[in-house]
Amino acid sequence: MKQITLGKSDLKVTPITFGCWELGGGPWEFTSDDNNIKTIQAAFDMGITTFDTAEGYGNGHSEEIVGAALEGKRNQCIISTKVSRANLAAKDVRTSAENSLRRLKTDYIDIYYIHWPSFEIPVGETLAEFNKLKEEGLIRSIGVSNFSLEQLKEALSFAQIDVIQPEYSLLHRGIEAEIGPFCLEHQISIMSYSSIAKGILTGAFHLGGKKLDENDFRSTRRLFLPDHLEKEKELIMLLKQIADQHGKAISQIAISWLLHQEALTTAIVGSQSIKHMQENIEAADIVLSQDELDALNAVSRKVIASIDA
Repeated sequence: MKQITLGKSDLKVTPITFGCWELGGGPWEFTSDDNNIKTIQAAFDMGITTFDTAEGYGNGHSEEIVGAALEGKRNQCIISTKVSRANLAAKDVRTSAENSLRRLKTDYIDIYYIHWPSFEIPVGETLAEFNKLKEEGLIRSIGVSNFSLEQLKEALSFAQIDVIQPEYSLLHRGIEAEIGPFCLEHQISIMSYSSIAKGILTGAFHLGGKKLDENDFRSTRRLFLPDHLEKEKELIMLLKQIADQHGKAISQIAISWLLHQEALTTAIVGSQSIKHMQENIEAADIVLSQDELDALNAVSRKVIASIDA
């Protein structure tokens, strides 16, 4: 896969990032550690070199799986992880970083994120410790996740921020008005999460008959409410039409649309299936016409407005 420069750093990331939230267990349907290690390794062999995890994914278990899977390949990979909101005091940041390094079986983290902004700890205190970790070579670049534009601007006054990680997909486009243009202007990369809207943009819930167990954490999320799923059907049918014309899967068209957005650098997509990861990777090579992009944009905005009404 092609390599893209991350922000103002010297790091190179792939347009598809392997999202490792599911691999920690927790709220997701889970296969096995052995399967997930093999899936990461297969993704690496197919060209993905960028992997995203967090200390909060399965209480560090996701990091352990990433570390085990990439042992011996570390210097060929970009690994990002995140410090949780509860650990943003300076001393806790360092402890979290050291624990993540141990679980990842590495002596440096390529991208270290603030996972969620703190309600209590000033961002300047947190980023002062990030800067120390960077000076010591324990981290190579700094990112923020789930920050508003105002929070991002404040963070920039304390550190070089090379990447922001927001939710972004055809069903969640809140960053386009302000954050996207600001990041383009200031050379800050965007790494999207929930790139296929936690599975909705695969078509599985509209065309595949998939139902959520009542204990599934997604069952109470905004996009999964029954009336909202009904409103999303128009977008899914358009995605299917375009997918059929290209001989591709619905999810591949949704990912391709993201990769056609100027402000986006890399789309995080996770899976515990080698087949699905291969499809995700192939999405990076799909070229959508301007007519297809215009149609997706129009229907996407219509659906989002209907849901938000």
